[in-house]
Amino acid sequence: MAQAMINFRMDADEKTSFENICDQLGISITAAFKMFTKKVIREKRIPFDVSIDPFYSESNMRHLSKIVSEVDSGTAVLTEHELIEAD
Repeated sequence: MAQAMINFRMDADEKTSFENICDQLGISITAAFKMFTKKVIREKRIPFDVSIDPFYSESNMRHLSKIVSEVDSGTAVLTEHELIEAD
């Protein structure tokens, strides 16, 4: 079987965290990516949910920016809430 090389960049801290997890699992980063690749090929899908978090939607980001501006300018109406402990 012919071999092919894949190169990509990622955040250094994320790489270190990923490397540490792989070490704890007793596998290399290469083995982890091979496992991911084989699962994608076998299932013909990304093997986990890929979705857009509504928190990061454009409308929510505008809303949060507005609130931050109001807080910064001192015009925000802030309400103190009581902490409710969950069981």
